[in-house]
Amino acid sequence: MAVLIAMTISVLGLARPAQAQGPLRIEITDGVIEPLPFAVPDFQAENGAAAEYARSIARVVAADLAGTGLFREIPADAFVSGITSFASPVAYADWKAINAQALITGAVSASGDSLNVKFRVYDVFSGQPLGEGLQFSGAISSWRRVAHKVADIVYSRITGESGYFDSRVVFVAETGPKNAKRKRLAVMDYDGANVQYLTDSSALVLAPRFSPTGDKVLYTSYETGFPQVYVLDVATVGRQALSQQQGTMTFAPRFSPDGRTIVYSLSAGGNTDIYAMDINGGNPRRLTSTPSIETAPSFSPDGSQIVFESDRSGTPQLYVMPAGGGEATRISFGQGRYGTPVWSPRGDLIAFTKQNAGRFHIGVMRTDGSEERLLTASFLDEGPTWAPNGRVIMFTRESQGASGAPSLYSVDISGRNLRRVVTEGAASDPAWSPLLK
Repeated sequence: MAVLIAMTISVLGLARPAQAQGPLRIEITDGVIEPLPFAVPDFQAENGAAAEYARSIARVVAADLAGTGLFREIPADAFVSGITSFASPVAYADWKAINAQALITGAVSASGDSLNVKFRVYDVFSGQPLGEGLQFSGAISSWRRVAHKVADIVYSRITGESGYFDSRVVFVAETGPKNAKRKRLAVMDYDGANVQYLTDSSALVLAPRFSPTGDKVLYTSYETGFPQVYVLDVATVGRQALSQQQGTMTFAPRFSPDGRTIVYSLSAGGNTDIYAMDINGGNPRRLTSTPSIETAPSFSPDGSQIVFESDRSGTPQLYVMPAGGGEATRISFGQGRYGTPVWSPRGDLIAFTKQNAGRFHIGVMRTDGSEERLLTASFLDEGPTWAPNGRVIMFTRESQGASGAPSLYSVDISGRNLRRVVTEGAASDPAWSPLLK
């Protein structure tokens, strides 16, 4: 069961404001980027109870930043000097000597079940703080979330983009042999930590999708013998089947951006179309009406349009239609078959799965279908999901052969920094949450 954690943030009145466009600013483009070298000395433990967390929080912050591929951590054994006190002046010359361009310092105190973390970011070469110092207060049990929040702020100050570290991913955890897989829903931190299971493995489950507020998950379950859409409360793990017409199958659900509507596929009489339904299960509405298979709907961030997959042209391709249904426009025209489209939270791109010439790819294109770029290639890549800032995509990659198993990978939108997300066992079908509140 997921635990909701309350945290507070406050400003330390100890540092000068940052320059609006400091020399550390990384312009994130599709071009080659030289990672920015940074240093994160262990945070200062301000009392004995904080010692364990002071180093661990610094390590999570460093891992978050280095994991983006935009930053390169300078190891501690290269440091000329250390940080002996959070309040002491920074010896900029010592950090310049090892080519550190950014320096992150922090201090941690713990009392009872509470943790207080304060930190600052420095632009070493200009010899100034990069923004004001901040501090987070929260429960000790939330120390990894605090670390992710620190990393999000550091990332934002240097890149000018919002971060994505304080977020979660819901996915399908798989066990058992390839021909008899058992699957259950699980949720974890974006980096694979803190796994919690949301369902047991008594019934096949597929395609979990977070609500815009991150407190609910839609998914498809076969517990009745036929696919049916359920909505699950993440905090209580209570679940409820959405109302369904007798003799039909429902699958591939997704929330609208305001969380009030669910779009999904409904199969009846050998035909599959896209429907919309109010979150309370009422007022089902048919959005497509063709003899082809229409599935995998995904809203644009403003809720005005839906991208979906259809084989109405003879092979699976991507189409965009108004959110209320109506004439659809085909947007994919390359070689091969396209599926599982997902609209970027920034609204500028659509991610998709492509199968062509015996290989699977994760790719992105503009919302009008132009500027298609393939980011990956393998025996089987599928099911992209966007990070909250629209800069990173997570997906499923399955290895080849009788012993092949699915794993989760991430890649940035330029195709750089392909990384495996380590999970305890086989994992598939990830869906990224929004940033946590």
